[in-house]
Amino acid sequence: MGGDEKYWYNMATGAVEKGFESPAIDRAGPFDTAEEAARAPEILAERSRAWAEEERAEDE
Repeated sequence: MGGDEKYWYNMATGAVEKGFESPAIDRAGPFDTAEEAARAPEILAERSRAWAEEERAEDE
């Protein structure tokens, strides 16, 4: 499945989009489902917390 068939979260508008509707700078994704794309801010925050915890563990 190519990126044009996946779902994206538009960071500027908060809209879920299918395919490359918006400029890349505004898109987060890709996601397999529209529901997953709608949760993009939550998913990105979870990933960011996990990366920060990994970095802290590596620094110790």
